[in-house]
Amino acid sequence: MTHEDLAWGGGTSNRFNEFAAQFRPTFERIRATAVERDLNRRLPHDEVAWLKDAGLTVLRLPEADGGFGATLPELFGLLIELSAADSNLTNILRPHIAFTEDVLNSENVEWADAWKGRLGARTLVGNGFSEIGDAKVGSWSTRLVQKDDGWVLNGSKYYTTGSLFADWINLGGNDENGEPVGAVVPRHAEGVTVVDDWDGFGQTLTASGTAHFRNVSVSSDLVNPPGGRFRYATAFFQLVHLATLAGIGRAASNDVARLVAERTRIYSHGNASQVSQDPQILQVVGRVRSAAYAARAIVLQNAHALQRAFEARRNACVDEANAVAELEINQSVTVVSSLILDATTILFDALGSSAIKRGNDLDRYWRNARTLTSHNPRIYRDRIVGDFAVNGTHAPGRYTVGQG
Repeated sequence: MTHEDLAWGGGTSNRFNEFAAQFRPTFERIRATAVERDLNRRLPHDEVAWLKDAGLTVLRLPEADGGFGATLPELFGLLIELSAADSNLTNILRPHIAFTEDVLNSENVEWADAWKGRLGARTLVGNGFSEIGDAKVGSWSTRLVQKDDGWVLNGSKYYTTGSLFADWINLGGNDENGEPVGAVVPRHAEGVTVVDDWDGFGQTLTASGTAHFRNVSVSSDLVNPPGGRFRYATAFFQLVHLATLAGIGRAASNDVARLVAERTRIYSHGNASQVSQDPQILQVVGRVRSAAYAARAIVLQNAHALQRAFEARRNACVDEANAVAELEINQSVTVVSSLILDATTILFDALGSSAIKRGNDLDRYWRNARTLTSHNPRIYRDRIVGDFAVNGTHAPGRYTVGQG
């Protein structure tokens, strides 16, 4: 372990650095072309394949099922490092690693074993839950209707992050009686079309656009009522975003430190003959790094709360463990978001006007951070925490978006 590793806080367990060493060469390979991909909007198909080959998609699977048996703190420690290489990749894998938690938490042994086999074979699962049509909050316009001995799927989904790269799409809809139902559909089944029409100004390579399902035949073994999502899902999904933000902060910190060290031009009204010795510039660099450090520490603290929720999944403490994890992460959302949004803005104060050149692509850090913090509005989090502090009210178990 290097002194730099220690300054970032070291590993999340005694085995973490040995564990992470298997993935860091792949992260470095991804980081090397991150700017080029972003500038040319080249979707990371190759990079997703590298991560699958390295085994990042099976981190949480037990070793007996072809995985690494990682704890949640170990998983999130690695997601921070992946996000420092390219935050798009973490977002792409978010539906897959969440679906893995579904499998690990399922009480349906036959279903779980079938999916452990598929996941262990390095297949990738994408996402198909959100819609932008006229469906009301808590409902879907997508329909899964029973026909003969199977089901027929029709509808469209948006924010289908990961699905363009996936082998399967995990989705939700309503059945013919208006009841919610879930399914995991082959990505390349007849009638499935995934469109790269995501037009956000950040996280531009996640292909978080539209998926269309037109008379897709789905076998009954791939359809199951929802309610099967793992209990700490809401907190988990949000923490992946916070880990991604922490990684963005780390990458921004490394870049601004390197660019300040390399910079030779100074201002006549500065404080030193070298930028690297100017105390005001060093203060900015220190603030950016400290923000990234704090964000990482908060994320890993939250990951331990999720680990406790996972371990309590089949005992009497499960509700309390889930409520605590949800509260801890709600307490963290605004703090981590503000730390990284501020850090990715002030980093330019340590550099000259040349830093804004498109080729440096430094603006991607703020664009990506701002995009992530817009997905699940942070403005509600402080209210939820305050309501608990004053009134003892627990956070909602699920969040949905739709027409009012």
